[in-house]
Amino acid sequence: MTGFLDNLLNGLALGSVYALIALGFVTIFKASGVLSFAHGSLLLLGGYLVAVLHDDIGFAGALAVAVLVTAAVAGALDRLVLQRVGTDPQAAHVQTIVTIGIDIILVTDLARRIGGDLLPLGDPWGNSVTDLGPVTVADSRIAAILVSAVAIGAAFALFRFTPWGLSLRAAAEDGEAAALIGVRLTRVRTVAWCLAGGLAALAAVFLVAFPAPGLERTTGQIALKAFPAAILGGMASPVGALVGSMLIGLTEAFVAGYQSDLHVLGEGFGDVAPYAVMVLVLLVRPAGLFAAKGAARV
Repeated sequence: MTGFLDNLLNGLALGSVYALIALGFVTIFKASGVLSFAHGSLLLLGGYLVAVLHDDIGFAGALAVAVLVTAAVAGALDRLVLQRVGTDPQAAHVQTIVTIGIDIILVTDLARRIGGDLLPLGDPWGNSVTDLGPVTVADSRIAAILVSAVAIGAAFALFRFTPWGLSLRAAAEDGEAAALIGVRLTRVRTVAWCLAGGLAALAAVFLVAFPAPGLERTTGQIALKAFPAAILGGMASPVGALVGSMLIGLTEAFVAGYQSDLHVLGEGFGDVAPYAVMVLVLLVRPAGLFAAKGAARV
């Protein structure tokens, strides 16, 4: 029973962090129809900024700067690069390909700066743990759940109660009609990119916190584990991204926790388990779990 509870809490923590990343995927897709493959590099950028700044301005200051800078970089990439390709729906496929090039450029530069080092982020939780009944949980996991819950709640409030959120929903429903009634689509999508970048930077902190060893040049690849979560939810559904992230996080945690019982599936099955779940769900629900009626296959 203790093992089950331990895996459950780890899965919830992972799912919470993946939700921050998946929500970024979904927000960008809703605003522009672009599937961003640059998300991993933005996550790595946010983590790198915290790592190099925390000694000088403290962890909280470094995190604030990282979130703001990563958000600004994401918005600039959309405004200065992607929107120059075109903003009509037909250009979304080309912009998706462009994000691959952006990711390669950013990751290459950041990997050069990081080298073979493991960079600590100076988070206040360190390697401390808390006993919750029979289960011992890393404080970083508890912080991941709490902080992610607040950030996700704030993002949902932004979607629901602000003029930008209303504009985003209108643009996702019918971009041409939204433009005709005065919605500035370019501004909506740029803010969406900024929000996604900020959430990615926040997620980086918890992805490399204890029990992870620290930030390394391959950390950005972890963002790809949130990709199945966004797909499972239906790509245009923030609620679906949240549910899909929890499903992926729990799957990864339980597969890792019961790896000895699943040895027949291979020693590295935990790495591919999220994608296996994605494929199985899409066989039943090709448009995703929370896709709108009549939505196209993801």
